[in-house]
Amino acid sequence: MELLGTDNHKIIHGDALLALQHEVKDNSVDLIFADPPYNIGKNFAGCLDKWDTDENYLEWCYQWLDLCVKKLKPNGSFYVMTSTQFMPFFDLFLRKRLNIMSRIAWYYDSSGVQAKNYYGSMYEPILFCVKNKDNYTFNSEAIMVEAKTGSQRKLIDYRKNPPQPYNSKKVPGNVWEFARVRYRMPEYENHPTQKPVALLERIIRASSNEGDVVLDPFSGSFTTAYVAKQLGRKFIGIELQDEYIKIGLRRLGLATEYKGETLRHVEKTYKPENTKSQLSLNF
Repeated sequence: MELLGTDNHKIIHGDALLALQHEVKDNSVDLIFADPPYNIGKNFAGCLDKWDTDENYLEWCYQWLDLCVKKLKPNGSFYVMTSTQFMPFFDLFLRKRLNIMSRIAWYYDSSGVQAKNYYGSMYEPILFCVKNKDNYTFNSEAIMVEAKTGSQRKLIDYRKNPPQPYNSKKVPGNVWEFARVRYRMPEYENHPTQKPVALLERIIRASSNEGDVVLDPFSGSFTTAYVAKQLGRKFIGIELQDEYIKIGLRRLGLATEYKGETLRHVEKTYKPENTKSQLSLNF
């Protein structure tokens, strides 16, 4: 286990189970975002994301899920992702331990690559859970989106007395459309399952406040930590692979060198359309 960064911006280089057990205090974290391996065979810097059996994968998941629940403060929030085929098991496991407030579908364009013999998946599921459904952070004003009925169609709500226009802003529903991070986009890192800044920005704005502690037990490309730092939150990022530790140290401005190697970002030569994020992508 290797501890890197600072007290407020901490990276733990090691196994998630061990790090959660020994380096993170119980009841100490305001917000957890967990995006674990999905058990679908992705290659993470030479380590294949595939367990011998589904049962072994779920047994491992239940261990870190339990630990995450213990690390949350009494008013803490937990967002967790996995594949569509395993999310029902996560749901059943967590509903006995937390209050599931929303079941979110992150929808994205498939770029024309789609299954031919069945209905291919075009979304990834996210559970939003809290320890105490009567006491948790949810900054609705910080994540408002355009309400098409009010802002575009200018419709009048005649059910009200007197009649008045529909609201032009609203809290997002549970279907979120954000583009996936693709090669040569400014925020792209060399990681096979990188999540977009815009997705994490919504979660962190909604479910934490400045100065709160945000934990990501599978940090990967360190998008969670990057957004948390930009928004004035503290963070704890856990990561096993050396290659991704390098991304985290560089992306967060915590080091310019690691184990004798100068840390550099992949060359960016392509400017995409608006990614819907309010954050500047300064690396």
